[in-house]
Amino acid sequence: MAITLKSSREIGLMREAGALVADVLAELKTFAQPGVTTAELDRIAGEMTKQAGAIALFKGVRSPYAKIPFPGNICASVNEQIVHGIPSGDVVLKNGDIVGVDFGIKLKGYCGDAAATFGIGDISAENRKLMDVTKHVRQIAIDNMAPGVKWSRIAVRMQDYAESAGFSVVKEFTGHGIGSQMHEDPQVPNFVSSELLVNDIILKEGMVLAVEPMINLGGSATRTLKDGWTVVTRDGKCSAHFEHTIAIVKDGCRVLTEKK
Repeated sequence: MAITLKSSREIGLMREAGALVADVLAELKTFAQPGVTTAELDRIAGEMTKQAGAIALFKGVRSPYAKIPFPGNICASVNEQIVHGIPSGDVVLKNGDIVGVDFGIKLKGYCGDAAATFGIGDISAENRKLMDVTKHVRQIAIDNMAPGVKWSRIAVRMQDYAESAGFSVVKEFTGHGIGSQMHEDPQVPNFVSSELLVNDIILKEGMVLAVEPMINLGGSATRTLKDGWTVVTRDGKCSAHFEHTIAIVKDGCRVLTEKK
């Protein structure tokens, strides 16, 4: 792995990028109501990005599994959609839905990336619990990230918490390093595997990681839709997604994508 440590200056620039990401997600949360399309959320994110002089990271990204580059500024994943949902004027949010919104930008040469899951109107108790558990799984990482800590120690706590609540952890997708590029080394899993135990990540001051647990109401199995982008739960049950960009600093960590 070629892990790039960031200077305090670079972390400061990433905090600027992260602040914009936080502002956009906060704005989208207010607009995520019954009757609103995911295309409208995408439009708002695009306008705010342009006004700030930033670049939307996801738009135009190519995948070997998809015929077209990703068309949205955001990923908008509704209910059983786990990640990479394409925003559309045909997807109208309705009461009881949950929608995971993933958003990233580059500003002044550095990236910020975060995700949140919003409940639309009155959601079920089980979906509320799913969202609360997923958010807490992310918080477990934040509470334990510091120089010298092995990532496997954090990942096992994240996985154990989710599974003890009766949910499952998505294993096909992980968090990642981030800096001047959206995806950098290392991969940051939300679970423990034999591969992680052999090639553990020891956190160091200057690392910046995008930590993003994706937790399913049912089983962990996934499949990708014909569009080549949208990943859904194989059993059709709901999924939630929360992410922050987090810098390792001398005395612990700093969340770079939370609204102050």
